Amino acid sequence: MKIKVLNQGSDGQIRLESKGTIKEVMINEDFFHPEDETIAIGFKGRNTSGLIEFTSKELEELLKEVKKRTHLIKDFKVLKE
Repeated sequence: MKIKVLNQGSDGQIRLESKGTIKEVMINEDFFHPEDETIAIGFKGRNTSGLIEFTSKELEELLKEVKKRTHLIKDFKVLKE
């Protein structure tokens, strides 16, 4: 996976790009506050690692948008990583 981040700092805009693989998917359930449930995707690259955290609503919206576009993909092949 590729990660591209644009960060606004005191020096101006800083662009960060990194490649990595997904290592773990963590689901944080809160029984007392179910609306605060989060899903975190852990990734690790050569020089970077981190978490991307979604609320359940954000992940549902992402899944809905991806499903709309999957009909555009006919076939794919992995040549070499």
